[in-house]
Amino acid sequence: MRVGVVGLGLIGGSIARDLKSQINVTVYGVDKNETHTEQAKELGLVHEIISIGEVTLDADVIIVATPVDVIERLIPQILDTVGPQTVVIDVGSTKSDICDKVKNHPNRHQFVAAHPLAGTEFSGPEAALKGLFQNAKNIICEKDKSSDRALEIALKVFESIGMNTLFMSAEEHDRHLAYVSHLSHVTSFSLGLTVLDIEKDEKQIFNLASTGFRSTSRLAKSNPQTWKAIFGRNRKYLGEALDGYIKTLSEFRDAIKENDVERMEELMTEANDIKRILN
Repeated sequence: MRVGVVGLGLIGGSIARDLKSQINVTVYGVDKNETHTEQAKELGLVHEIISIGEVTLDADVIIVATPVDVIERLIPQILDTVGPQTVVIDVGSTKSDICDKVKNHPNRHQFVAAHPLAGTEFSGPEAALKGLFQNAKNIICEKDKSSDRALEIALKVFESIGMNTLFMSAEEHDRHLAYVSHLSHVTSFSLGLTVLDIEKDEKQIFNLASTGFRSTSRLAKSNPQTWKAIFGRNRKYLGEALDGYIKTLSEFRDAIKENDVERMEELMTEANDIKRILN
């Protein structure tokens, strides 16, 4: 199988790394960033670097792992030029706008809209990790609009790197991810900004940072180019999630300012129920 990976950052690079280790799989890399292509070659993530035009002609499977705004532009172009047997997969973190861009494309059946739920706060080919997707969840949206063959091949690709797939609509995906992923990144960025603002006057604050702060602010190191596109594309559901989060923050603020310890305990006890979901 010849697999083309378009976008050689954390996700694309990690997919390429895992697929390249498999027997009878040739991995082609595509990235407009020359530094990324050089790093991908040096790190051995791919067998060969080729152009986007070449990958549409040569690959059996094309995986698009660029920022979501770029995915929206690339998928229709790729579907315009691929052969009838080529399967095209995207792995973007939002799905509604991407699916909407190709809903009337004559080759829509060759496309699979997916989102592997894995990653770190780092970016670029150097962030690519072997085994990143092992035992992780993968979401495929609008499976009924993909052909049986395209879906079967996509599932085999994801299973081969250790992922378990579930299915949902694009809208359902974006609504859920707003709460369990995108909101976490906004709050981490916000925490980073808040503490950086204080640090201007209190130089010792980072010397006092504990594991709690480090774990909560970790996502603030994520790539702004990637996340500005995600936030913009999922602004409807992320806005709703932020409204709810701000309301809860306000409740905590008021309880703390008023020294309402009983209300503080109530809020924290309610929050403890998250253990039921996250063991």
